[in-house]
Parts: sequence; C-alpha cells; structure tokens
Amino acid sequence: MDYRVIALDLDGTLLTPEKTILPASLTALQNARKSGAKVVIVTGRHHVAIHPFYQALALDTPAICCNGALLYDYQEKKVLASDPLQPEQANRLIDLLDSHNVHGLMYADDVMIYQEVTGHITRTENWAKSLPESQRPTFRQVKSFREAAHEVGSIWKFALTDTDIEKLQNFTQIVEREMGIACEWSWHDQVDVAQSGNSKGKRLAQWVESQGLSMSQVIAFGDNFNDLSMLKSAGLGVAMGNAADEIKACADLVIGSNTESGIAEVVNQYFEHVPAQEVM
Repeated sequence: MDYRVIALDLDGTLLTPEKTILPASLTALQNARKSGAKVVIVTGRHHVAIHPFYQALALDTPAICCNGALLYDYQEKKVLASDPLQPEQANRLIDLLDSHNVHGLMYADDVMIYQEVTGHITRTENWAKSLPESQRPTFRQVKSFREAAHEVGSIWKFALTDTDIEKLQNFTQIVEREMGIACEWSWHDQVDVAQSGNSKGKRLAQWVESQGLSMSQVIAFGDNFNDLSMLKSAGLGVAMGNAADEIKACADLVIGSNTESGIAEVVNQYFEHVPAQEVM
C-alpha cells in the first residue's frame, strides 16, 4: 500500500510514561519524512502543551489538537480550522460541573484554566515546570469557570478527572443525555467533553483530503478511546500494546507498548530506509 501519512497520538502512544519520545521512534520518523511521508500529531492535548514534541520531531505540518476541536499551524501560530463549544454550551456544562462537584481543566484560546487543584493538574504543571520556559504551556487558576468562560474567545474542550471512576462515568452519561455533546475517554481517569461531531478521525480526514490524499494512505497509531475514530478510518490502524482490549479489537495491527520499539518497526517497514548521515 502507498502510505503517505503517519498520524500519531501522543500520550500512551508516541510518548513513554516519562513523556519522552524513544530514540528509535525519532530516527524512524525522521527517515520516513526524508522519504516523503507527512508526519502529523493528532492529540487530545492543547496546542500549547505539545511544543517539546513538535520541535523534537521537527515537523512542518499543522497539529490536530483537543481531539479534533482544532487544527493548529505552528509555523504561522494560528488556528486553521476549529469547532469550539458555543458559549451557551459551556455555561450549561459549567452548571453541571458545579452541581455534581466534578473538576477539570478548561482548554481555551492559548491557556488551560482550572478552579480546583487536582492530581491531574498538579502532575501536568510539574511536567510543564520541567520544560524550558519557551516550551511551557500556560495554566491559570480562577475563582469561577463561568467568569473565565466570558473572558476567553474560544473554548476547545473540558478535560474532566476524578479518582471516583464510577462518578465520572455517571456524569458523562448525564452530559450526553442532557446536552448531546461528545464525551470521550482519553485516559483511564479522564473524560474530554467537546463539541459534538469533533473527533480525531474527522479532523484528520479533512486535513488529509486537503493534501490531495485519502485516509487509505494513512498509518495511524493510538492507544485510547479518543483514538478509535482515526484507527478505524486509517488505511492501517495500529493499537499500542498498552491499549485496552476494546481498542485493540478495532485496530488492524497491535504492536508493543509505548516503552517498546513497535512504532519504529512499523514505520521502517513501510517507508524507505535512509542512511543516518542523510537524515536532516
């Protein structure tokens, strides 16, 4: 098959548990780009939280962020396409969060906003502090999500976390039933709430078509439920070994975990090898 695009989820897929990219993956992806492949990040993260990985990969493609809520051009530092939550949707969701005592992050414009400190927020902020200042995402704690929602331009998604998984599961059912917007699990204890219709697969397909290509020419790598839309629609959908069984069942291929060299092996199999000294 004439694969031309490599689509990569980050957390649990390209990234190790230490939030690094394996050297073998970096080399394989550099070789693939040298041979003409387009490499694109497709993530649930905010675009402000992928700088170190985008730069490590030396990409020139736009990034698909917040589970497809937006397509971001790092070269021009602008949003190319997006489907954010509408103000009335955000306000209604904030009402539900308050009434059910559920906490999380609001991904807006170029900042991540929170009311209450949670383990997820502490871990993410600690990771951010380990980065060079130029690569650090911006966090802001506020007294009121509602006030903050009125001050920002676009709200891409809410990332909700709770140690009580059953509580989180019940809350997502309420949101889906009462609001009709999308809830996708992106980690074992995180649900992302965004505009209905957004997905990694949909936004990826739009971008791929804009390049004069088709999804049959895409190899997509993922590990969680928010990756299913692109794994199912790609020419080759690859699930990580650390993925849940439901994800593996929907993939064309299952490889090793995100601490192993499976991504490099698949990329090297389908793209012409370039000697190390020729890789830019």
